[in-house]
Amino acid sequence: MQEILRTTDPVTLSHATALLRGEGIDCFEMDVNMSILEGSIGILPRRLMVRDADIAEAKTILTDIGIEPL
Repeated sequence: MQEILRTTDPVTLSHATALLRGEGIDCFEMDVNMSILEGSIGILPRRLMVRDADIAEAKTILTDIGIEPL
């Protein structure tokens, strides 16, 4: 799996996750527990991971909606 997005904005993360899953791309959100442990004040970013085979398509989808992938 590769990291495609890193953000402290939960809305951007949920939007990206919903769009990728809607296109049939499996994705996994990492660092959720660390964000909760720091009190959910938004200083620790969460990462969105996708499979290596889906990375190019996922980047295209995120770029098309205005989210800058890594």
